[in-house]
Amino acid sequence: MVMPTMESAHALIIGIADYGHVPKLPPTVLDDARDIAKVLVDPQHCGYPPKNVQLLLDGEATREAILGAMAQLSERSDPESSVLIYVSSHGARVPGGPHEGEYLLPVDSVPGDGFVDTAISGDEFTQALRAIPARKVLVIFDCCHSGGIGQPKDASEQAFRAGLSDSYYAHLAAGRGRAILSSSRDTEFSYVLPDAPNSLFTQHLLAGLRGGIASEDGLIRVFDLFEFVQPRVTHDRHDQHPIFKSDLEENFPVALYGGGTKGVVAKDDDGFRFDAYVSYADQPPDSTWVWSTLVPRLEREGLRVAVSGDSSDPGVPLVVSAERGISQAKRTLVVLSRAYFEDTKTDFENVLAQSLGVQDRSYRLLPLVIEPLDSIELPLRLSMLTTLDLTRPGQGERQWDRLTRALKGPLPRQ
Repeated sequence: MVMPTMESAHALIIGIADYGHVPKLPPTVLDDARDIAKVLVDPQHCGYPPKNVQLLLDGEATREAILGAMAQLSERSDPESSVLIYVSSHGARVPGGPHEGEYLLPVDSVPGDGFVDTAISGDEFTQALRAIPARKVLVIFDCCHSGGIGQPKDASEQAFRAGLSDSYYAHLAAGRGRAILSSSRDTEFSYVLPDAPNSLFTQHLLAGLRGGIASEDGLIRVFDLFEFVQPRVTHDRHDQHPIFKSDLEENFPVALYGGGTKGVVAKDDDGFRFDAYVSYADQPPDSTWVWSTLVPRLEREGLRVAVSGDSSDPGVPLVVSAERGISQAKRTLVVLSRAYFEDTKTDFENVLAQSLGVQDRSYRLLPLVIEPLDSIELPLRLSMLTTLDLTRPGQGERQWDRLTRALKGPLPRQ
């Protein structure tokens, strides 16, 4: 039996906290970068060759050093290589003027007239990324940090605004074989919880790389990483949603699982990894109710829950995540409201679940009403199904019991 390897894997890890001219970041940022580098080269975990992993911390992470390290990646790698770039630092947006755009801030960034010459623009970073010949590239951003639960650090007094936008990540992801994983949306902050050794996002990223992501072939793959990290981060902070963007044709490996050992992916007797995939309108109040009420209650019942992805834009990342989640879940729990019917993503999800049910002659879709709806508002394909209704006066607990029994029971067959 041939063991998988990551001999052609390369990584660049950047962590900057002690800025000289812009607001400093929590020291946790440096621990994040060190711990990522450590787990990557650990032969019992990710299995990267130590000589292929470069770590730049604080004073080492100048503009010249970062661009030089990316140029070295382009020289060391080839089309069959995989490349992982992890960045924990400030990102910034210049909202207007001749230098309008988005920038990564190296440790030597200087606001004002010298800003453009000391920061790394989105175009520069994209060009450096495109020069890397590897067709399996994952860039991870844990940026826009907040210490504890207080006010996030920002650069509001400078000539720029803190954070990077979703469009910036989408631009970086454009190109075959590139994926971008970011710790939060551009309207949110990435949190460091009190007394935590790592930022929230990187804490779960490390947990996945250390064995939390189950694998049957000894490899941790890029979609598995997002699907592990995203719901756990959002479960801990309902106002932080990691995002994922890509232009991928394969779910490529980013690390070894347990040094290359084959693990066991927990499945039930019918081969399902999850009891329920939750399809909902990802906007308040629906999203608040899903994360604060529905998911915790199902998990307390011991149910295995997958939640509709937060990949932002329609396209490959979202579709792949939905397909994988729905196909691996026994039932798709559809959280019905008026907002649900206005969301094209949710329409795709419930149609896909019903299509899979038709193929295997089962009832995969389970509608759950959380807002009073007229029967005429339900599409015919949903109105014909038995619906659980949490809006019925005095029947809330009874409906919850019915939901739990349905998810714990066998998949209904035609």
